[in-house]
Amino acid sequence: MAKAKIGIVTVSDRASAGVYEDISGKAIIEVLGEYLTSEWEPVYEVIPDEQPIIEKTLIKMADQQDCCLIVTTGGTGPAKRDVTPEATEAVCDRMMPGFGELMRAESLKFVPTAILSRQTAGLRGDSLIVNLPGKPKSIRECLDAVFPAIPYCIDLMEGPYLECDESVIKPFRPKVK
Repeated sequence: MAKAKIGIVTVSDRASAGVYEDISGKAIIEVLGEYLTSEWEPVYEVIPDEQPIIEKTLIKMADQQDCCLIVTTGGTGPAKRDVTPEATEAVCDRMMPGFGELMRAESLKFVPTAILSRQTAGLRGDSLIVNLPGKPKSIRECLDAVFPAIPYCIDLMEGPYLECDESVIKPFRPKVK
C-alpha cells in the first residue's frame, strides 16, 4: 500500500517576519497522527498571506508532490489579507461547499463569531483541498466534524486508502452489497 502524502499549509503574515512558531500547522499534524493508522507523510509549508504564493503552493502540492489531501490553516477570516479561500477557489476544478458549511455549523456551537469564517474546500485533480481556521482548538473541532467524510472522498478520487483509528475517529464508508 502506497504511503499517502498529505499537504499541510500554514498561511500567516508572521511567517515572513522570520521568528515564528507555527502552532496551527503542528496541530493539524498532531490531529492527523491521532486519526490515521495507515502510513502517511506530511508535506509541510509555512507561507505568507499572498494569494499568488498560496495558489502556487497548492498547485505544487497537488500536481507535483501528489498530495491526496491538502489542509490549510489561516487566512479564512474577513480581514483584507485573508485570501486563502480565494486562492483555493482559483486553483480548484470543483468546489465542495458542504465542508465549509459543516465547519461553520460546528464552530457556531462554540463561538458566535464562527459566522465570520470563510472556510471552503475543493478538488484539484486527484487532491482534496480543505481550508481550516487558524486556532488549534478550532482546527480540532472542524477536523472532528469533517474528517469522517475525507477518507471516502479520497477513495472516490481513486487515491490512497486512509485507515483510521476508529476509537478516535470513525470514517464513513458505505457498505458494499
